[in-house]
Amino acid sequence: MAVTISLALLFGFVLAMLLRSKTLGPGSAFVAMMFGFYLASTGAAPTINHLMRAVVDALPSL
Repeated sequence: MAVTISLALLFGFVLAMLLRSKTLGPGSAFVAMMFGFYLASTGAAPTINHLMRAVVDALPSL
């Protein structure tokens, strides 16, 4: 679990730096994919799923 969280933080940091420097390409897509993969393996996954479900459910009422 500690390795998963560390990798999620690492890929999140690298992705933020790539987005900030506007260096987007195949490498950025890989980093974004790995960040999502490791983020889904952490304890934050259920919270993110609930948040996204709330957003999707709120969209039709706008």
